[in-house]
Amino acid sequence: MKLFEYRGKELLVKYEIAVPNGKLVKTEKDFSTLNFPLVLKAQVPIGGRGKAGGIKTVKNLKDAKENLSNILGMDIRGYKVGKVLAEEMADIKKELYLSITLDRSKRMPLIMASASGGMDIESVPDEEIFKEWVNPLIGIQPFNIRFITSKLKLDKEQSKEFSKVLSNLYKLFREYDCELVEINPLIVRGDGGIMALDSKVNINDDAMYRHQDIEPELVELTPLEQDAKEKGITFVQLGGNIGVIANGAGLTMATLDALTHFKGDGGVFLDLGGTDDPEKVKQAFELMKKAKPKVIFLNLFGGITKCDTVAKGVKEVITKEGIDCPVITRIKGCNETQAKEILKDAGLITGVTLQDAAQKSSDLAR
Repeated sequence: MKLFEYRGKELLVKYEIAVPNGKLVKTEKDFSTLNFPLVLKAQVPIGGRGKAGGIKTVKNLKDAKENLSNILGMDIRGYKVGKVLAEEMADIKKELYLSITLDRSKRMPLIMASASGGMDIESVPDEEIFKEWVNPLIGIQPFNIRFITSKLKLDKEQSKEFSKVLSNLYKLFREYDCELVEINPLIVRGDGGIMALDSKVNINDDAMYRHQDIEPELVELTPLEQDAKEKGITFVQLGGNIGVIANGAGLTMATLDALTHFKGDGGVFLDLGGTDDPEKVKQAFELMKKAKPKVIFLNLFGGITKCDTVAKGVKEVITKEGIDCPVITRIKGCNETQAKEILKDAGLITGVTLQDAAQKSSDLAR
């Protein structure tokens, strides 16, 4: 789960990492406890806010009111802004970059830091990014902190402050089951103190039950994704025009790869998991119809799942409600012969192999 900036900063404060004085604002009265100049920041779970006009500096109340009304409700890459964070401007002497993420290849937390803060980390040359892996069995050690700190060209007092921030950030990372914590920029103030001007905190969804103090931000989900979540269906909307229904995460990803190979554009994908409940299949197909893809590709492997039971659910939806796009099917496994007959009766196109069905889907989508 991606936390909004203000929620991430609440966690930073909890771990004694300084952030600018600020608050969420909606009306003129909300500015009364803040000192101008201020920075207004749209709260959305993605980057690129500044380029989209979602971050503005204001010098007085008149500017603040005008810019607040412009930012609230604006669309930033598909997300409607419903919250705005106002923060007092900081005295910036130096900008740094600091993050902790999971290196899945080494199965270890990875610290990344750079003296080139304020830039997208992808734009920073590799030689300017310093990396240190932390043994998860013993946790962050003084030598890990010394290595990173020594690379950032800080004076003695600044190094001491940075070391505290890094140590506390690692505690946050582990105690909140994070996949990523990032501060960009982490600034050195004019008085030598260290402060986080931004925050990005991603918490593992499967660990959310351990963190009752964190309220999920459903703004990340599209209306259809939210509907699917309430029904217990794994459903993700991407930008392509081919809807994919498969059972199991591995098969779903393989299906998307096959479509890409044949220059198809996988869009909405829906994972049935291990269910063969006709009602659940019916709900899944109804969700897919609402997404309005150009082609639906049903790729099913019957192991625990019975192919004919899924086919009955698909046929029921198509018979009762119709379908306004081609449906390509590829079915293998338990009761596949019966399933193919059921789907053939429903007027669906069948593919013999994954490659055959993926190519047919890609060609029809074009």
